Amino acid sequence: MRAALAVAARNVGATGDNPSVGCVIVKNGAVVAEGVTDVGGRPHAEETALAGVDARGATAYVTLEPCAKRTSGALSCADHLIKAGVARVVIAARDPHPFADGAGVARMREAGIAVELGLLEDEARAQNADFFARWDKG
Repeated sequence: MRAALAVAARNVGATGDNPSVGCVIVKNGAVVAEGVTDVGGRPHAEETALAGVDARGATAYVTLEPCAKRTSGALSCADHLIKAGVARVVIAARDPHPFADGAGVARMREAGIAVELGLLEDEARAQNADFFARWDKG
């Protein structure tokens, strides 16, 4: 997760209204891909990390819960992870935005993916403090 936080740090403050999220894909004990939310907020970190990599059976470390819906109608990050066949997703912090807010976790679990929450949560929340201040329900 520290690697995912380091990746996310690259675009903090440059992703518009979106948080800067980091995603690191680990397969067979090695990092095979990484992604960060792009400048302006698109594409999302998971989509970037999964592009062109065989992630079947891998673990994805993500600094924020993958979205379950996109404003564009495109495939959500949770759906990208499901489609890629990852076996496990480790998430630092839940996403309070209505397009995630537990739905991303639920969708992945329903698809048979092992999901863990809370690894380095304080660091992830601090990294995107403005985002959490806007969306946390308090």
